[in-house]
Amino acid sequence: MGYPLIILEGYPMEFSWRKFNDSDFWQAIPEWKEVDRETFSNHKWQDKNSITSFKKFIKIASDIADPSFIEDAQKGFELAPMAVRVSPYLFSLIDWNNPVEDPIRRQFLPLASQLQPDHPMLTFDSLHEQEDSPVKGLTHRYEDKVLFLALDTCPVYCRFCTRSYAVGAATSQTEKVSIKASKDRWQHVFNYLRESPQVEDVVISGGDAFRLKASQILEIGEELLKIDHIRRFRFATKGLAIMPMKITSDLDWTNNLAIITEKARKQRKEVCIHTHFNHPKEITSFSEEAMGVLFERGIKIRNQSVFQRGVNDDAETMIELTKKMSYINVQPYYAYIHDLVKGTEDLRTTVQKGIEVEKAVRGVTAGFNTATFVVDAPEGGGKRDIHSFEHYDKETGISIYTAPSVKPGRRFLYYDPIHSLNPSIQRLWRNPRAANQMIKDALHSARK
Repeated sequence: MGYPLIILEGYPMEFSWRKFNDSDFWQAIPEWKEVDRETFSNHKWQDKNSITSFKKFIKIASDIADPSFIEDAQKGFELAPMAVRVSPYLFSLIDWNNPVEDPIRRQFLPLASQLQPDHPMLTFDSLHEQEDSPVKGLTHRYEDKVLFLALDTCPVYCRFCTRSYAVGAATSQTEKVSIKASKDRWQHVFNYLRESPQVEDVVISGGDAFRLKASQILEIGEELLKIDHIRRFRFATKGLAIMPMKITSDLDWTNNLAIITEKARKQRKEVCIHTHFNHPKEITSFSEEAMGVLFERGIKIRNQSVFQRGVNDDAETMIELTKKMSYINVQPYYAYIHDLVKGTEDLRTTVQKGIEVEKAVRGVTAGFNTATFVVDAPEGGGKRDIHSFEHYDKETGISIYTAPSVKPGRRFLYYDPIHSLNPSIQRLWRNPRAANQMIKDALHSARK
């Protein structure tokens, strides 16, 4: 006798997170209608055909987007603090029947009409990574963990990038700090790590580890494995979400990653990948295949989402994303409340919104497959559980966190986006004296 199928309230019968787009979806773009699956599945073709300028954008989009949308995008390109780079894979996943509201478009292609005036507290290095940098391209904030910025390029550029101060080409809105890939610079990093016995954990980022050559994956991995006190390191890459075919077509890169992982395991150390899916639409049959290859090679994958307005700031989307990632063996790790980065006010949400969605997500699957919603405390306080504020005034939008194991005695302030506040409070934020008084009042309340 079979057991009855129990479906809890709110769970869809169709188990949608187990379904993956396996169509030739890119052929809906006139420019690529003759591109076969084998060609589209090659990372070199994806790289070569990525959209990196408005000229390239208009060539691809002119047949599928309204002139008003293209005009809006042109102004957005001019105002964006990040250079634009979008892979054909991502571009094809955008709903070109409604690109204005599409969650993938929002993350990578700026529209001037949607941009919001910056909150006065937004900066280009809100986390103060450079201030916590003992060696160029190395941030040492937590006692036993460092962030190694190995390079300054990515396979795509995200509008919401917290590292817009360094990543990608300069724009009319930004000048960049140079952290280009350099053996000489890397050697200073390795020397610092050898002389820092408290460090056990290294995040290799940038930029994006997908842009490291296969030989550089070996070089960096082997140097770190020689340092006995380093027990864990992870390669951070957006690449799995935006160009998963690299895993299946760049065999040298994938093999070298597997070689380093196996060497580490024999030393009883851990190597893994940290990646960055933000919306269920980003997960296709290409993703499923790439994650399967990595899983078979024994490479663990964790995910760090950014919580963004109009992208994933609702319970239904985050639940679907959580379960879809879990199904392909990607472990949800963090969901970041958007950093205080200039030029991204339209993508930011309130702390309260994050709390509400986290409450809905928690319990839909196992705890180890549920992301922790965090505020990465501005000015270098590190990642704080979203609920752990010392003070939160939803009227002024000010929340205050402490980080006793990172920077004891300090208080770190996060600010909800201006557009989420009452008009009278918005006016106060535009008055420097009134804004300073709101901050002083919040700090006073937190101390009480």
